[in-house]
Amino acid sequence: MKKILPFFSYLFHPIFIPVYATLFYFFLNDSYFTNPEKYFVVFQIVIITILLPVLFFFVLRTAGQVDSVMISEISQRKIPLVIQCFLTILLVRKSITLDHYPEFHFFFLGGLLSTVLALVLLFFRTKASLHMVAISALTIFIIGLSIHNQTRNINLIASLVLMNGVVASSRLEMKAHTPKELVIGFLLGIIPQLLLLHLWL
Repeated sequence: MKKILPFFSYLFHPIFIPVYATLFYFFLNDSYFTNPEKYFVVFQIVIITILLPVLFFFVLRTAGQVDSVMISEISQRKIPLVIQCFLTILLVRKSITLDHYPEFHFFFLGGLLSTVLALVLLFFRTKASLHMVAISALTIFIIGLSIHNQTRNINLIASLVLMNGVVASSRLEMKAHTPKELVIGFLLGIIPQLLLLHLWL
C-alpha cells in the first residue's frame, strides 16, 4: 500500500482536477451542449490549466525558481500560484463565462478564491496542501451539480469522498505535508465552493 499511495498524488495532482471537472460537467452529466462545443471547451481547459502551467513550470525550473512538480517549499509556491490566479481569471472572463456555463463558472471562481487564500497564507509562512484544495473542491462541485440536475451519482461521489482520504494519506506518506496543512487545504477547497453553491443551485 505504501508503494501505491504516491501514485494518487500524481493522479490527483491539482493540475489535472479542472480537466476531471470538465469531463464530468460535459460528458458524465446531463448537459445540453453540442459535442463540438464540449470538445472546444475541453481543448481550452487543457491548454490553460495543463499545457500553459507545464510550460511555466519548465521556465521557472530553468530559472531555478522551483525544483520539482510538487513545489514543496513555501518560497517556491508564490510565483506558480500567482500564475494560476491569472490563468483562472482568463478562464472565467473569456471562456467559462457566467452567461454560458454558470455552474462551471462558479466552480472556477471558487477555485480562484481558494488559490488567492493559499497564496495569502504563504506570506504568513503557512502552507496549504494544494492537492487537498483541488480534490475537495472537485468533490463539492460534483455533489452540487448532482443536486442541481437531480442526477444520481452516488458511486462517483462516494469514490471522491474516499479519494480525499487516499490523497491525504498519499501526501502524508510522501512526507509532503503535515496533518495541519492537509486540513487547511481541505478547508480552503470546500469553503469557497460551499459559499458560492447557493448562487447556482
